[in-house]
Amino acid sequence: MSKKPSVVQLNNDFIQNENQRRRYEEEELSKRHRFIGIIMVIIVLLFVLPTYNLISSYVDLQEKKATIVQLKDDVEDLTKQMNEKQDLAKQLKNEDFILKYARAKYYYIRDGEVVYSTPDLLPK
Repeated sequence: MSKKPSVVQLNNDFIQNENQRRRYEEEELSKRHRFIGIIMVIIVLLFVLPTYNLISSYVDLQEKKATIVQLKDDVEDLTKQMNEKQDLAKQLKNEDFILKYARAKYYYIRDGEVVYSTPDLLPK
C-alpha cells in the first residue's frame, strides 16, 4: 500500500513560467561551464607547449655542455701530443740523438755491435 503524496502541484501560468525560467538558467549555466572548460583547455595548452619547448631546449643545452667538455679534453690531449712531437722534432736536429734513435728504433748497428732493446728507451 503506497501512500499518495498529500501535496498537489498546481499547473498554472506562474508555475509554467518558473519551470521555463529554471530550465533557461540551467541551460545558461551549462553553456557558461562549457565555455569556462574550453578556456581552461586553451590555457593548459598555452602552458604545455612552451614548457615542452623549454625542456627540449634544456636537454639540448646539457648535450652541448657535455660536448664542450669532451672537446676541451680532446684539445688538451692534442696539445700534449703536439708538444711531444715538437720536442721530438727539436731533438731530431741533434746528430747524436738521431744516431741513438735510429739504433734503438730501427736496430741499426755498426759492425761488431749487439743491440738490446728496452721498451722505454724510445720516445713516443
